[in-house]
Amino acid sequence: MCGVTGWLDWERDLRAHADTVHAMTATLACRGPDAAGTWLSPRAALGHRRLAVIDLDGGVQPLAAGPAAAPHAPGAAPHTPGAVLAYNGELYNHTDLRRELESLGHAFRTRSDTEVVLRAHLQWGAEAPRRFNGIFAYALWDERAGELLLVRDHLGVKPLFWHAHGTGVLFGSEPKAVLANPLFSAELDTEGIAELFALPAAPTAGHGLFRGLREVRPGHLVRVRRSVTRESRYWQLVSRPHTDDAATTRRTVRALLADAVDRQLMSDVPLCTLLSGGVDSSAITALAALGRSRAGQGKVSSFSVDFPGSADRAPDAWRTGADAPFVAAAAEHIGTLHTSVLVPDDDLLEARQAVLRARDRPGWGEMDASLHLLFREVRRRSTVALSGEAADEVFGGYPYFHDPAALASGTFPWLHGRATPAELLRPEVRAEVRPEEYTADQYRASLAGTPLLPGEPDGDRRVRELFHLALTRWLPPLLERVDRVSMSVGLEVRVPFCDHRLVEYAWNVPWALKSPGGRSKGLLRDAVRDLLPPQVADRPKSGYPSTPAVRYTRVLTERAHELVADPAAPVFDLVDRQTVRRALAEGRTLPSPRTAPNPVGGLDHLVQVDEWLRAYRVGLR
Repeated sequence: MCGVTGWLDWERDLRAHADTVHAMTATLACRGPDAAGTWLSPRAALGHRRLAVIDLDGGVQPLAAGPAAAPHAPGAAPHTPGAVLAYNGELYNHTDLRRELESLGHAFRTRSDTEVVLRAHLQWGAEAPRRFNGIFAYALWDERAGELLLVRDHLGVKPLFWHAHGTGVLFGSEPKAVLANPLFSAELDTEGIAELFALPAAPTAGHGLFRGLREVRPGHLVRVRRSVTRESRYWQLVSRPHTDDAATTRRTVRALLADAVDRQLMSDVPLCTLLSGGVDSSAITALAALGRSRAGQGKVSSFSVDFPGSADRAPDAWRTGADAPFVAAAAEHIGTLHTSVLVPDDDLLEARQAVLRARDRPGWGEMDASLHLLFREVRRRSTVALSGEAADEVFGGYPYFHDPAALASGTFPWLHGRATPAELLRPEVRAEVRPEEYTADQYRASLAGTPLLPGEPDGDRRVRELFHLALTRWLPPLLERVDRVSMSVGLEVRVPFCDHRLVEYAWNVPWALKSPGGRSKGLLRDAVRDLLPPQVADRPKSGYPSTPAVRYTRVLTERAHELVADPAAPVFDLVDRQTVRRALAEGRTLPSPRTAPNPVGGLDHLVQVDEWLRAYRVGLR
C-alpha cells in the first residue's frame, strides 16, 4: 500500500513549486517506506510514496502512459504523457483485467496492478472503476483532456482527501499532505466542531474535519476541470428481492468470502492474519490457511493483542469475555503460527502522540494506541495482514440490530441512550453549533439515501435502514482508523468482508436469513461452521478490547486536572471549563466519543482535542 498526493493549478506553473510537492510527498513517508517519486508539469503535480507489495521492482510511481515511463527527476525535461497515475491500493482482479486489456491491444511494461489501473482508464475512461475489485484511492491526471480524476474504492477502505482552492485542487491520502501546502491551513468551523463533539464515532461521509477539506466518498470519483468540479457515484447498493433459499444463501456467502480471501492472498512479501478469536477473524484465518495450503505455501501466521490483567476483567455489554482462550482454540484448530502481542500501560502512554500524528485528528485514545502497538509488532514480521473488519456491518453483528429500543430510537442507533462530548461545549459554542439539530439533520439525510425495496414489510425496511447506516456512516471511519494506524508503521491491512460482491449479495438477504432464530450473524456462523471449533463459531460478539490500564487512567486524569488549571488551554475555547472541573471534582465520567463503555474515553477525548489543537495549530472560525 502507498501514499499519494498532488496539486492541480490552472494559473501557477507547478514546475516552479517542486519543493512544495516534495514536502507534501514526504509527509506520507510512513505509508511508503520503500520508494518516493514525483511528477511535475505546468498544470499538475503528483507525488507518491511506495510500500512495495506486488512487482517489487516494476511498480515505481507516479506511472505515466506514453513516452514518460518514469517519475520526474529534478532538472529533467518536462514530460508530456497522455496520462499519469499516482495509485494507492491493491487490485485483486488485476490479472483478469490484464488479459482483457492485452486482448484489446495493450502492451504492459510491468507486472504491477498500477499499470492495469492506468491502462484501464486509457481504455474505458471514467467507467474503469466499475470493473475493479479491490481497495484503492488514486489520482489520475489526463494531460490531453485537462482533467484530474480522484477515485476511491467501493466501501472506503483507502482514504483520499481533497481541498478546492482558488485556482485548483490539493489532494492527499492523509490531511497532513494537504496541510504541507501553504495554500491550506488547519481551521475548524462550526461543522467541524459538530463532527468532533456530536458525531465523533461516525462522522459525515465526505467531510474532512478541517474547514474546506473534503474526503472522496466511498464508491465515488471526483472530476476536476478548469470550469467545473463534479463528484459522481460509480457504485452503490441496489435493493432487489432475494430468491435463494437458506442452504443456497449459506453456500453463496461461503463461496464469495472464500474467493475474496483467495484473491487477497496475492503478495510478493510476507502475509499474515489478525486473529481475535471471534467468528469474523477466525473465518478469515481459516480460509487463508486453506488457500495457502492449496498453494503449497505452508502455515499462515496470525497475531492477536492482549493486556496485563485482561483475564480478570468483568464482562460488559461490549466485551463478553477475554479473547485469549478463543484465540488459542482457533489457532490450534486452524494450525496457525500464532503470536500474542502483550501491551503494557507504559507503552500505551508512549504511543499516544504517534497515533495523533497518524490520524491527524482526535481518535479513540488508548484503543488506537493499542492498535498501533499491535500493528508495529506485526510489521516486524509481515508487510500484509488480513482482517475480519466489516463483518458486523455486513451481517448485522452489533447489539443495536437486535435491540427494539435502538431500532425505534429515531436517531443513529449507536447514539441511543448515550451522551456525547457535545454536552461539554461552552454555551455560546453550543448555541452556534446546535449539535442536536446537526445530528438530526445528518440522520435524516443518511436515511434518505437508503435504497429501499418496494413492498418490503416495515420491520425489514427498518433493519435495511440500519444496515445502510452501519455501512455508510459507521464503517468508513472504522476502516479509516485501521488504514491510518496500520500505515503509520508501513503495514497493509486487507479486508475480505469489504469485497463489494459479498456486500451486494448480503445486502439483499432478508433479516430472517441473516439472523436465523435470532442468532446474531447466524448466516455467517453457519456458512463457516465447518472451519472452526464450536466455541469460536458460536462466540457472542465481543468488541475490540479496551485495556484495564490503571496507570493510563491515572495519568490522563492528572492531565485533565492540569488542563483545567491552565488558563491558556485551547480546548476550553470550545469546552466549558466549569463543567469539566465539576465532573472531575465529583469523580463523574466525562461523555465519551466511543460506543463501548469505557470510563477513560471521555478523558481521552478531552486531552486529545487539546493536544490536537496545539500540535496542528488549529484556528477556530
